[in-house]
Amino acid sequence: MTDDNHDFIEQAQSLTDKLYGEPATLDQMADSFALYGLQKRASTLEHLDAELRGEIDSGLHNLRRHVRLMTLRRKMGGVHDALRKAKR
Repeated sequence: MTDDNHDFIEQAQSLTDKLYGEPATLDQMADSFALYGLQKRASTLEHLDAELRGEIDSGLHNLRRHVRLMTLRRKMGGVHDALRKAKR
């Protein structure tokens, strides 16, 4: 992803909005994540982890954003683990 002021979720939603006319949900992002190869999945998870390690402000928007990132990371981590167990 690019290094602008948008987080992973905002970038993915912007992209799907342009392609399909509506932003993707967290579940749709996790489902499409399953189609990534092993290296791209690992890289994406590292990117999300880096975003989550960043400082969060006490503002309501920042807290919601952090919770959404944590939820997406948990879902993607589950998908990644299941695919690794299946040797994919």
